[in-house]
Amino acid sequence: MVGCILTGHGVFAEGVGAALEMVGGPQQDFAMVTFLEDEAGAYGDKLREAVSAMRAQTDGVLVFCDLMGGTPFNQAMMAGATIPGVRVVTGVNLPMLLECMSMRTDATTAEELVQTAVE
Repeated sequence: MVGCILTGHGVFAEGVGAALEMVGGPQQDFAMVTFLEDEAGAYGDKLREAVSAMRAQTDGVLVFCDLMGGTPFNQAMMAGATIPGVRVVTGVNLPMLLECMSMRTDATTAEELVQTAVE
């Protein structure tokens, strides 16, 4: 199964992740990584560790970010450049996330999830 990580500015990931689980139930191989202003110096390492841990237990990782060009997106892209099998999608919202999570199976590829998110 492809693992998924949700990240963004402030408590975005916690809020959208909680809404996802309220509507779609608990999610397997899903993690949220917050980016708080007072933890900015440690965020890159925190995200890279989460991506690396998720990649070690899954067939690939899809990182969902709030904004293109923001710190969460930039750090996710840097992690993806050094960890094989990582894809990054930006502009995440609850309907997109619900659609992607509902179609995830053991046979779903990261590329299929990216295509669903883009559509």
